[in-house]
This record gives sequence, C-alpha cells and structure tokens, in this order.
Amino acid sequence: MARGAEKDHLTRAGLNLIQQALSIYDRELRLAVSNRPFQTMFGLPEHLVTPGASFEETIRYLVEAGEYGEVGVPAAFIRDRVEAARAFVPHYMERRRANGRTISVEGSPLPGGGWVTVYTDITAVKRQEELLRGRSEVLSDQLLEHAEQLAHTNRRLEATIAQLEEAKRELTEMEARTRLTTEMTPAHIGHVDRERVYTFTNRRLATLLPDRGSDIVGLSFEDALGPVAHRLRPSLDRALAGEASVLEFTEPASGRRIRTAFTPDQVDAGQPINGVYLLSTDVTEEAQARAALAQTHKRELAAQLTSGLAHDFANLLTIILGLQGRLEKMDLPEGAKELIGATQTAARRGGLLLDKIARISGPIDMRPVPVVLRDFLDSFAPLARAPLPPGISFGYACDISHAALLLDAGSLQDSLLNLVLNARDAIGASPGEIALTVREVQNTWLDIAVSDTGPGFGPDALEHALDPFFTTKGEGGSGLGLSMVYDMAKLAGGHVRLANLPGGGAMVTLRLPLKPAEAEARPRLVMVVDDMAELRAAVRMTLIDMGHQVIEAATVEEALALSDIPGLDWVISDLRLGGEDGVSLLTRLARRAPGLQLALMTSVPASDPRRREAASRWPVLQKPVDRVHLVRLFAEDVAA
Repeated sequence: MARGAEKDHLTRAGLNLIQQALSIYDRELRLAVSNRPFQTMFGLPEHLVTPGASFEETIRYLVEAGEYGEVGVPAAFIRDRVEAARAFVPHYMERRRANGRTISVEGSPLPGGGWVTVYTDITAVKRQEELLRGRSEVLSDQLLEHAEQLAHTNRRLEATIAQLEEAKRELTEMEARTRLTTEMTPAHIGHVDRERVYTFTNRRLATLLPDRGSDIVGLSFEDALGPVAHRLRPSLDRALAGEASVLEFTEPASGRRIRTAFTPDQVDAGQPINGVYLLSTDVTEEAQARAALAQTHKRELAAQLTSGLAHDFANLLTIILGLQGRLEKMDLPEGAKELIGATQTAARRGGLLLDKIARISGPIDMRPVPVVLRDFLDSFAPLARAPLPPGISFGYACDISHAALLLDAGSLQDSLLNLVLNARDAIGASPGEIALTVREVQNTWLDIAVSDTGPGFGPDALEHALDPFFTTKGEGGSGLGLSMVYDMAKLAGGHVRLANLPGGGAMVTLRLPLKPAEAEARPRLVMVVDDMAELRAAVRMTLIDMGHQVIEAATVEEALALSDIPGLDWVISDLRLGGEDGVSLLTRLARRAPGLQLALMTSVPASDPRRREAASRWPVLQKPVDRVHLVRLFAEDVAA
C-alpha cells in the first residue's frame, strides 16, 4: 500500500472508532470528511456521507425524516440553517432530538475556511440530572440548578479548551514554518530589543561573519557582532528612535561587502519602539559589478573629454615637428641645432604621452577565461626576470585551493610587469628582492601582491601614486603606470592597495574577485577548414598542444563530407575558401547539425562588410590565430 493511501486508511479507521459523530464541511459547505457514527446517529443514506455531499441536502433530508420534529416552514428552516453555517461562528448547544435522545453539538471554523462539527450523545448525563432533581428531598432547587449550570459551563469550557488547543497547534506549525523559511533565506535576519539584546536569529550570521557564532539569542549587540558592531551602532540607535535606514559596509576580515537594513519594531505610529529588526545580505558580487560599471563610465567620460583635445594636440605636435625639421635645414647660429633637437625630443615625448592617454581612456575588452594560475606564474616568471639587473632577484609563491580562475590573463600580465618594473626602479642600483605572492581571502577575493626591498612609498606617493601623471621618477616617468594597474583592477570589480612594509620596502596588492573556473576544458574534436595547408597546419598544432583532436578540410565539399563524423564539436573555417565563401559553409552546417559549434577566422579588417555580417552570427577570430584566441573561444562554449 502506498504511503499516502496507508495514512488515509489509518486516519479513517481511527475516526470510525471514536464514540462521537464527526463531520467536516469545506468553505462551499460540501462534505470533506465524516466518520461512521455520523451516519448511524442520524440514519443518513450513503450518498449524504460521501465526500462532496451538500450540507443543504443533508439538512433537507433530516427535516423530512423528522429529526427536528414539527417544522412550520421547511424551506425557511433549511435556509436559516445554511446561512448560520456559512457564518462560521464557533458555537456549542444541546438539542433534544425527535426520538427523545439529547445530543450536544460543538462547531468550530477551520483556518482555511470550512467547518468541523462534533456530535455527542449526552442522553445518559441528562437523565442523571433529571433523576437527581426528581429524587432529591434534601438538596435545594437552587443547588440543583447551580449543578446543572456548572455541568453546562464545563461542557462549554471543554469546547473552548479544544479550540484553544487547536489554535496553539496552528500557531506552533506557523512558527515552525516561519523559522524554516527564515533559515532558508540567504541572509541573516535578527531582532534586538530596546536593551540591544538579540531575541531572535535565523542562525545565518556565520554565513556573513565566518568568525562569529550563529546562536546569538540572549547576547548583546556588541558581543554577537564583535568588531563590526561599532560600524552599525549609529544606525541601530537611529532605528531605536524610529528611523529606518540601510547601511553598506566592508567586513575587514573577509573583505565581503554587507548591506544591513534596520527596521524599527513598532506596531502603530505613536506606539513605543519594541526593538529593531535587522536584515543583512552579502552584496559582494553586486559591489564588484558596480565598481566595474563605475570605472567603465569614468573611462567613457575620460575618452570623451580627451579625444578632442588629443586630436588637436597631436596636430599641433605634427606642426611643431614639421617646423623644426625646416629650421634644421637652415643655416642657423651655433647652439640652435641643439635647441631644435631638444624641441623635437619633447614633441615626440608628447606623442608617446598621447598614446598612453589613449590606451588608458580608450575602450578595453575585458575577456576573463579559465586560467591555471600556477601555469600562468610559471610563464610570467621569465618575463619578470628578463629586465632585472643581476643584483635583483625575483620569486613568487601561490597559495590557492582552486586549480583555475576566471581572469583576463593579458591585462593581468601587463599589470604585474608594470609593478615589477616599478619595484626594480625603486630598488635602484642596490641589491634587492622582488616577491610576488598570491592568496585567496575568505573564498571571496584573490590578492596578488608585489613587494620589494626598496625605500618604500613616501607620504605623497602613498596618497597620490594611483593618480594619473603622478610620478617620483622626474622626467624619466610618465605617471601613468600605476594608474593603468588601478584601471585594470577596477574594471575587473576589484581595487588596489599601497602599503609600506614594517622592515622596509613597499607592497602593491591587487585585490580581484575570486571566480573559480574549470581547470581544463574537455578535449574537443575540431575541424579546421582552410584552403592553405600551411595555415591549417599552424592552427592544428596549436589545438593539439591544447589537448584537442583535429581533422582538416581544404574545400567546402570536404568539410560537408566530414561534418557527419560522430563526436565532432567545432568547425573553424576561413572566411575565404578560394572561390567559395566560409559563411555559406557555416550556414549549411548550421542547418544540417544545429548542435555543432561554428566559428570563422580571417585576416580582413573589422571594417570589411563580409566580416561584420559574419560576426553578427558566429565568433570571428583574427589571423594569426593563437592559443589565447582559442582558449577564449572554448571558454565561451563552456559558459554557454
């Protein structure tokens, strides 16, 4: 027997065993449940004790059977009974039936609508009361009347107690459902009273503050929250005064961004404040996205402000260089050529500065892909050591639990090289060390720190080093290196911190969002279509080095013939295939195999109409196609 059917069978059997008659009608006054004594007590036919039977039909049957004795206007009597039942008012009454027996009728409304009624045969009790009254010669009539009233009151009290027990059970179930709901909520919900003591918690505090306990009922606000309590206390004070507020702050230990709403516990306006409800949520990812978006808007604004000026300034530099070139050809007095050379050098330096400004304010396409960080560092170390003099060493350490992370490897490499070169310049001619350390913070942030044994940052540098054009290198620096690093970190949703080390030296820390990724993409079967064998071979070797399998096709016909090979994942075709078109090939493949991943590669510029049309439908790789292009392509496949 199924579990539900077995439970229903046991419930019905238990109801049939009780001595009292029971009926439950729903809000439409249709029978939902009844037991066997209900049928036998009133002699009801089977169709009136079947679920769905009408209450009105049951009353009509009882009236016609003489249950209520002589009824003057049966239709009006039936209507009054139905209307009284629809009112759903709790009641208790005792009624003498036409057969001479006496029953008590106890009715109670149900929370979801409907009605439960219990009928008890109290004929024996009433007879004892009558016998006591008829035979008593000692007890006064007043005492008997009081005894009868007391018995009647007791029966009413029992009915009331039953209703209170049912209400208690419903409140207990409601409290259990409320607690379950709050504990499933991905936020911490708490309540503190006017004495700033926690009276409720959904035991989710540890998900926001890992170093704090979750069972904080009975603890003071300061003891429960620890060091962050002083940040929240002013908002709590305002809430206790009746002012709702929202506070967003950074938890120092984990670096998580937390938003807490303070809502006064006040039933009605003008009533005293009973305490404060606190709702705290982790908005770290939202804050990272906001930071990246804000930095993008800043870059767009900077680009709008500088593009026109840069264009005019570039024209002026061109004119200056042209005029200096003409002056250089003239017969000038001694010393003039040196001045011309210095002017030309300054103008060319201005051109290089314009290029750097364009790179800072111009659009950057951040393309995070799965990066095995230890492999990245192994490849980065030779690049970092190459520009260092013999007296300066470079070392790195990596302490992360994730095999791979989503990072823009190119931007990160440029930023770290910039920091290494800055550290080299700070150390100068003296021997020194440069160290790169990588660690994760509370499974939320990735901290990448570059430290050196140089003199450290001066007060001005600590305050302004991230500002554009600030430099301590004199004419040898542009003041844009750290600004570019800061720009990359903000675009990724992170930030940059500068600090001096206790034993001497400086440290720059990139804090980036920690986004775990698949360490290695699964091996794919890729078809490379190109009419030049040398180009096919170059792409094939790159794919094989990445661990993928490759088949080749030189023409559209070969590609179509090979496209039926089982397990084929990708087709990467040249945009031009001799006299044929790669777009038409991919169009036919898309119709034949809708699940096949398709991409094009080309050397034509992005302004070419055919390339623009193709890019609206499929990814387009710029030749020469290298490993980075392919990693990004397959990473987008995984993300999709």
